[in-house]
Amino acid sequence: MKEVRYAVIGAGNQGTYYALRLGGGEVPLSRLTAVADINPVKLDAIRPKLPEGIAYYTDYKKMLDDGVCDAVVVAVPHYDHPAITIECLSRGVHVVTDKPAAVYTKQVEEMNAAAAKSKALYGMMFNQRTNCLYRKMKEIISEGGIGTLQRVNWIITDWFRTQNYYDSGSWRATWKGEGGGVLINQCPHQLDLVQWVVGEMPTSVRGFCKYGKWHDVEVEDEVTAYFEYASGASGIFITTTGEAPGTNRFEVSGTKGKLLCENGKLTYYKNEEDSQSFLKTSKASFAKPNCEVFEPETDGENKQHVGILTNFTKAILGEEPLFVDGKEGINGVALMNAIELSGWKNGAEVRLPLNGDLYREELMAHVAVSRYKEGNDNVVEGTLNFGTGSENIKSEK
Repeated sequence: MKEVRYAVIGAGNQGTYYALRLGGGEVPLSRLTAVADINPVKLDAIRPKLPEGIAYYTDYKKMLDDGVCDAVVVAVPHYDHPAITIECLSRGVHVVTDKPAAVYTKQVEEMNAAAAKSKALYGMMFNQRTNCLYRKMKEIISEGGIGTLQRVNWIITDWFRTQNYYDSGSWRATWKGEGGGVLINQCPHQLDLVQWVVGEMPTSVRGFCKYGKWHDVEVEDEVTAYFEYASGASGIFITTTGEAPGTNRFEVSGTKGKLLCENGKLTYYKNEEDSQSFLKTSKASFAKPNCEVFEPETDGENKQHVGILTNFTKAILGEEPLFVDGKEGINGVALMNAIELSGWKNGAEVRLPLNGDLYREELMAHVAVSRYKEGNDNVVEGTLNFGTGSENIKSEK
């Protein structure tokens, strides 16, 4: 195989973005050969934007039967990720699944089991992991650069959305159609990064969720979560779609210093001496360790979605290792589920690993009374913020 033939399943906001990148030759050693969507209106909308010779399907299984692709990018609503991913893997077709991996961990476990049995590669579209700032944070922490973990804080409140956004699709912001709100739609990247960068999952979570606080929706549009770690460290994760201008501030503190990522800049506060050693030996009451403050050097690369697709292509061709193993998608889903479950239980502690059966049972109770709303499901927004170089690249279906 000299090139990888790609199909995109789902021609909504995100799927259109992927199709344009693949169809426009931005991913080396790849070629877009097919697009599938159950809605023919969306296929009609995307057709003029793509080169000639691409096949269009309303049935993705027929597309797979026709053998027109080697790899698939799954960009459909969240509940449909597992069935499509498992179907492709069972046929030996390589799969990149958009975030989140699924709505709840039991689904992800089934996807991971299928991946373990398949000879095909399975990847997740965790494009934020390509950001040089987050990669440098992970590198410094894994090398002991901040010492023993003490605190993790992420305020990510620059997801402002209007009511028109939520009204643009009947499935949006419903338990039945989306499985959640700001946690499952806007924050999967951050919930992945908060454990990937730090290098460990919390052992327990408390979630305080507000449902329809700022919008006419049934799901959460404001969240404050509290994490506890095995080491005794703690964390706070705050997010909303109702605040403007909002903040994106990610801070990880340890006994040897801290890392602060904000406004596209990474700052390293490096203690001359471990703070715990200093506080036990210093003879001065108000002294603190000397601290060097600087911007650590990075490679400057932030390849985002195209970077993930390029790596996935080269991994299929055996030219480089897979950067994001799809099986890692379960971690962010577990955090999301734990926060949501705690929110439904008025902030009660939820231990990790999560009881997936309990979460699914609670979710289905919400789904049972969920209602789709009036909305134009044919609309594909053309003004999504996929700007390059930002520490926070938006991605929405």
